[in-house]
Amino acid sequence: MTEVSRRHLLLASGAVLITRAAQARAPGEAASPSQRWGLLIDTAKCDSGCTACIDGCKAEMGLTGHDRPLTDAQYIRKLTVKDPMDGNTHFLPVMCQHCAKPACVDVCPTGASMKRADGIVLVDRHICIGCRYCMMACPYKARSFTHEEQSGQKPHLPRGKGTVEGCTLCVHRIDAGGQPACVEACATKGKGAMLFGDLKDPGSTIARRVAAEATTRIRADLGLGPAVRYQGI
Repeated sequence: MTEVSRRHLLLASGAVLITRAAQARAPGEAASPSQRWGLLIDTAKCDSGCTACIDGCKAEMGLTGHDRPLTDAQYIRKLTVKDPMDGNTHFLPVMCQHCAKPACVDVCPTGASMKRADGIVLVDRHICIGCRYCMMACPYKARSFTHEEQSGQKPHLPRGKGTVEGCTLCVHRIDAGGQPACVEACATKGKGAMLFGDLKDPGSTIARRVAAEATTRIRADLGLGPAVRYQGI
């Protein structure tokens, strides 16, 4: 096989994997438990000064306006992690980990915090009473409280004062056959540190990487089963 034909074969195989990992659902079709959407983040490719994923998320979700860090919603944030033994420093984006056993869902008194059959954890703002129990229960500090009236809202993300919100994994994009805005922004403006796909599909790129390479889940000891995995920490 020539080098050119080998390259074409690899590209074709990659296209098939991408299609399988993010296939659009028909209108009204329920989410399937046969899928488990997740992220794989390579911290070796995540630079301290890069905010591509954060900027992409804010633009996609319309998280702008107040310029007050304590009241602005932030679905994804960058953390600096330093190993006390050797001093190695890593930078990693942290968002809702879309746990298999989400603590936020367990403590919600109204059922506003919920998990779809495909593992995506969401908040139904129509029945959220703003008690913030979910914010206290989340070990990843991945939820925000909407303190003020919102403007410039996106059709796919209605927001309301007095409710809790957090990363949706860009569920509107996934249902349309796409990928999260943070992943797309990292690929185009960053170094491609983020990989999205179906963890239950053994043929998907993310499932193959997780099976073959060492990965870590933040606070795996809690037994919550996060769908976000990291490399290099």
